[in-house]
Amino acid sequence: MSAHEITFTINGESEIALVQSHTTLLAFLREGLGLTGTKNGCATGECGACTVLLNGEPVNACLVLAVEIDGAEIVTIEGLAQDGQLEPLQQAFIDHTGTQCGFCTPGILISARALLDRNPSPTEDDIKDALRGNLCRCTGYVRIIDAVKDAAKTGG
Repeated sequence: MSAHEITFTINGESEIALVQSHTTLLAFLREGLGLTGTKNGCATGECGACTVLLNGEPVNACLVLAVEIDGAEIVTIEGLAQDGQLEPLQQAFIDHTGTQCGFCTPGILISARALLDRNPSPTEDDIKDALRGNLCRCTGYVRIIDAVKDAAKTGG
């Protein structure tokens, strides 16, 4: 097994790390960096619980190797809040009770953030399309969609 030195930006901070060639981004985030907000739901790219932003695009961290982030910018759920303040999208999820157990919430928030970054005024169909890779077993999707709509209205 070979190790590789990688340089990357995570939640706005520049980092250098040594990673094994077989380590997934998900394992690296959780075990190597202690960023446990990114969840391991299925490890096969089916549930979206591990969604992070890679250079602004949502990806399933369980399907990306850590060596692939060399030179990249990563944003995890821990990177959404700034200076201890929730961002409007996070607050909208609270206001609309868009969570229940919360396991899927980090991935859904990241997917929604990517959508709002590229389309600040999404339609309901746009929201559904952006969240199609994120599964929730608890809340149903109405409250989640309402939260994203509300965040879009408030510039979140």
